[in-house]
Amino acid sequence: MWKQWIIALVLVVVAVGAAVTYQSFDTGKGQQQAGERPASVVNTRLPEMNTVTDVVKAVGNLQASNAVELTTEVSGRIVELNIRAGKHVSKGDLLLRLDDRQARADLQVIEAQLADARRQLQRAQSLRSNNSISQSQVDELRTAVDVAQAQGQSARVRLENHRLEAPFDGVVGLTDLSVGAYITSGTTVTTLDTVDRMELNFSIPERFLSQVGLGQTVHGLSPAFPGTDFTGKLVELGSRINELSRTLPVRALIDNPDGKLRPGQFMSASLTLRERQALVIPEQAVMIRGDETYIFVAEDGIARRRSVVLGSRMPGMVEVAEGLTAEDEVIVTGQDRLSSGDRVQAVDKENAIPENRFVGSVES
Repeated sequence: MWKQWIIALVLVVVAVGAAVTYQSFDTGKGQQQAGERPASVVNTRLPEMNTVTDVVKAVGNLQASNAVELTTEVSGRIVELNIRAGKHVSKGDLLLRLDDRQARADLQVIEAQLADARRQLQRAQSLRSNNSISQSQVDELRTAVDVAQAQGQSARVRLENHRLEAPFDGVVGLTDLSVGAYITSGTTVTTLDTVDRMELNFSIPERFLSQVGLGQTVHGLSPAFPGTDFTGKLVELGSRINELSRTLPVRALIDNPDGKLRPGQFMSASLTLRERQALVIPEQAVMIRGDETYIFVAEDGIARRRSVVLGSRMPGMVEVAEGLTAEDEVIVTGQDRLSSGDRVQAVDKENAIPENRFVGSVES
């Protein structure tokens, strides 16, 4: 009987030891699993090969393609004034006329003297044929005719200077003058501007010199007309780089068919440089730490940190110039809590980021 009790006791001890051993093994396994970091859930997206348009953005000022301050050549009293601010005039239109009665009288006197000098010359030439007069007397009379002709031309110019005409087609500005006012020579009467096409002057960084060429498209935006796109072409390039700003001055002609734009107006310019095919990714995938720009890519469920060189950018998208291939799965969400080598689980690849049309830009 006592042998049976001993055998039963041994079996109980063995069972308890096995149970303790199993529990210890299971607890160690659970602790080991608890110490391992679970896979992070992320969104990934393949880079896209897209058409990238480089655009340099700058600010500039508008000026008329032809602009002048109209002034008087002589003194006098205004007898006719045809200036209305904002009115379009054509070349040769009379804008102002001064009292020219004295100038007309002076011209008539000189014309009479010229006619008399010509008659005397003709009489002397006929007498010269009969040797009734010397050649020197004929020469003196011919000189008198030449002098009278020059005086007549000078008198006609003085008479014309009493008229102020438009030197080219354009729009006249304000004037403070009125009929009857006496003005002196050199008085500014008004301004005249050609505004159907405006000159936009701005500067571009010298690093873009190899990409800049005449005829490239320029888009202008004015805070005075939000939402209105004014377009034009690049027409002139400066000959010197500004040593302080390291920029090149350029000039564009902006179409202004409705006459909305005014000389001196501020405008932001966008110069389209070139188009090319490039890899683009969502901008939110990019991480910056110090001088390093990097992204994370998913390789067989493992996050790998990848240094990249960025190119042009737009809201929401950025070009990757170096460090990425078209087959790399770029992590676009959750990358801020990742380290290289962490396990990741990619979900919802297609709808991670909405689609965007890519137009790159570079600030001047």
